[in-house]
Amino acid sequence: MCDTLVAMPSATASGAMLFAKNSDRERNEAQRIELSPRRRKTAPTERLTYIEIEPAAETHAALLCRPYWMWGAEMGANEHGVVIGNEAMHSTVPAERKPALTGMDLARLGLERGASAAEAVSVMTALLERHGQGGDCGHYGRFYYHNGFIVADQREAYVLETVGRWWAVERVTSVRTLSNALSIGAAGTVSADLRAHAEAAGWTDGEGRFDFAERLIDPVRDASSFGRGRCARAASLLAPKAGRLELADLQAVLRDHGAEAEGDADWSPRKTERRSVCMHAASGARRSQTVNSMASDLTPGAVTHWVTATSAPCLSLFKPVALGLPLPRTGAPTDRYDDESLWWRHERLHRAALDDFPAALALVADERDALEAGFRQQMAGAWSRGPQAVSAAIAACWREAALAENRWRQALKPSRAPSSIGKSAAISWARLNAVAGFPRV
Repeated sequence: MCDTLVAMPSATASGAMLFAKNSDRERNEAQRIELSPRRRKTAPTERLTYIEIEPAAETHAALLCRPYWMWGAEMGANEHGVVIGNEAMHSTVPAERKPALTGMDLARLGLERGASAAEAVSVMTALLERHGQGGDCGHYGRFYYHNGFIVADQREAYVLETVGRWWAVERVTSVRTLSNALSIGAAGTVSADLRAHAEAAGWTDGEGRFDFAERLIDPVRDASSFGRGRCARAASLLAPKAGRLELADLQAVLRDHGAEAEGDADWSPRKTERRSVCMHAASGARRSQTVNSMASDLTPGAVTHWVTATSAPCLSLFKPVALGLPLPRTGAPTDRYDDESLWWRHERLHRAALDDFPAALALVADERDALEAGFRQQMAGAWSRGPQAVSAAIAACWREAALAENRWRQALKPSRAPSSIGKSAAISWARLNAVAGFPRV
């Protein structure tokens, strides 16, 4: 389960495109932050997660946030300022189990082969029609799904939703949110084969209009994932600020625990059965969590991407990176505990916080917000002084973030009986800790 947000330049205070995404996956499924450099064609095929396809003559450099075991990426950006976020989608049409392109493969292919948002959409839809989508996208458990995306650059943004080889595209006009539910209605542009099928099957109305989401969404799976509910929640938080949205507003939405948590200083993950934008595994039906978050400010000449590189954005710091400059070291995490990786070091904080979540959030939140405000100021000043200053500012922000997270980890002492997630979830967490070789404290 994931959530993606985009705000057009007309909706932001700075007049720059803003983008943000949470990646929700299984609890030990570490996500890597890495740079994919430009590549020239050297072989007749390119190996993706499951299949081989024809390579591009040359690819674009890209920042990738990817599950450690996949070729593809949940979200990322390229050197031309294109950003893409992926969402699992469920339909009354069963997802293909036979290995093909995964949604994460499509996101990375769009970044590596598209120099604009429109070109990335064209790349992704052409490859989808040619190769199809399918294969198991689960880590410990099997998980098959269709995919949706928000694709943006400095000027334009699109929602792309797919079912099998069918697709629909909608151009964004102001603020748009996307969760795990088909959302494009009758105003979207659909693929030619889907249009023909819809007309032959009698799916169009008397005026020839075809509502993609209404016809193809799986309401049972949507009730389970709360996809439309999360999408509406995110939109309701952003809409009142349209015209003056800032990056911090989108980051705040990525940290939202839902309406149930508003005004509740004692809220903890076991208090709600529904999935939220900032998701914590707790009840038996909520095995996934937010494992990484990214927010992008596409200001021309000062494009900055902000990543947590860690789970639980409410307990994490967004740190800056820029294409063309060195990426701070985050390690190469897998599903086994590794103290050399930032992702697993942060899990020492995150998993300790589950013992008393309200206390942990109270410890972190104010300093987290103050530090991030300082990071944004540092970066704004650095861009006017050139690449060396930007690189130095990035390094300084990451150092300061590491010191803060270390302080928070030391202040939280885990207990033997987690109280903020419930007994059954605590048993599940204990099993996964053992599988990962997570150290006992």
